[in-house]
Amino acid sequence: MLITPWREPEPGSSSYRLSWIATGDDGDPLGIAYLRVFTAPGATHRAEADVRVHPAERGRGVGTALFEAAAGTARELGRRSVMAGPVAGGSPFLVALGLRPVLHLTFARLAVAEVDTARVTALVEAAHPGYRLISWEGTVAGDLAPSFAASRRAMDDMPMDETDVAAETWDVDRVRAIAAAVDKRGDLLCTVAAVDEKDGAVAGFTELVVPGGKGGDAEHYGTGVLPEHRGRGLARWMKAAAILHVHEAHPQIAGLLTDTADNNVAMRRINDSLGYAPTHRSVLYQLDLQPRTAATAAS
Repeated sequence: MLITPWREPEPGSSSYRLSWIATGDDGDPLGIAYLRVFTAPGATHRAEADVRVHPAERGRGVGTALFEAAAGTARELGRRSVMAGPVAGGSPFLVALGLRPVLHLTFARLAVAEVDTARVTALVEAAHPGYRLISWEGTVAGDLAPSFAASRRAMDDMPMDETDVAAETWDVDRVRAIAAAVDKRGDLLCTVAAVDEKDGAVAGFTELVVPGGKGGDAEHYGTGVLPEHRGRGLARWMKAAAILHVHEAHPQIAGLLTDTADNNVAMRRINDSLGYAPTHRSVLYQLDLQPRTAATAAS
């Protein structure tokens, strides 16, 4: 078996990807491994691995060799941890490689055809004194971009159990680069934000990606409310507006997908109240390459 490394020629705005291909003695491909190496401030301590082996070649050490190549490179790059998954139902393979489960996720779906539009409309039209909703598709407008980028810190304290994550740094260029990347692959990034009427700054946001082409399911990317604006029902308000937007502007979409950490009780309650039905549970795994000290845990 031969393991051949290669690197994608064009890095993204916040990461780049390395790959390894495993081939047999006859040159036929057996499997492939990807390592996503994060470069954004606050994420440079970790990487994500994805190993895929042809079903006929499993059980012969191909996956182990590929993962060891990826993890070894992550260690050489000074990464503190490598994550893998989430995997539906769990992965004995990853456990055998020394990874441990660090986060359990519940995936849920809202069937658009079953949405009670009258109820959702009432939720959207309900008064939230001091706030107003604004929405856009694609890249955020220039005058709103700075406060939208600043609002991304709303995700810093999202419940993540033992996952080795830290607060990341966001700026206008990064949020625009994400919208551009979604557009480049043929999809559409839709955003709903709650704006503080006192200063016109974004207090919270929710994002979802509508797939290009015909039909299919849209996928939520994240919902966050800044700590100083919590307790006012903004998250459910924004999510209701996103549901109504997809229902009206993208009638070809069949459903909305979301995944939430099991310990994120508040967001799970919001999803339940809006009609999202659980579909399955998955597990995120992590391999610790370096011990976490008090200093590194705060980085």
